[in-house]
Amino acid sequence: MQLDSFDRAILAILQRDNKTPQRTIGEAVNLSAPAVQRRIRRMEEAGVIRANVAVVDPDAVGRPLTLFIEVEVESERAELIDQAKQRFAAAPEVQQCYYVTGETDFVLVITVASMAEYEALTRRLFFAAGNVKRFRTFIAMDRVKVGLETPTA
Repeated sequence: MQLDSFDRAILAILQRDNKTPQRTIGEAVNLSAPAVQRRIRRMEEAGVIRANVAVVDPDAVGRPLTLFIEVEVESERAELIDQAKQRFAAAPEVQQCYYVTGETDFVLVITVASMAEYEALTRRLFFAAGNVKRFRTFIAMDRVKVGLETPTA
């Protein structure tokens, strides 16, 4: 889908606050509210807008620990990589999962309530499932910037 300057401006507003009224968006980008609505629907149908979600503060729901984990697999056979992708994607503690190049095969961002929960997660995701050669964990000390906003310009 080709995005024009109106689409990009609408996306920039929605990424800051997807509850912005279409009338307000229209005023900001110089379009009518119905035109904004049609563009948003078209971008949703095309998969440009993947979801409309609430961003929840992990501390507020009792998940104060954010960890980054590098995972190196033993075998890079396609079916084993696919199994790992499915396993990581299915774990609710995993907020983000990236299959990456380099010495590390995956980078995970997870949120947990405690180190005991993290230990149980490592047993389930890395030890019990097999094909994990090693993993390395980094614990976030502070959330300096958190977001998924994609520059539209």
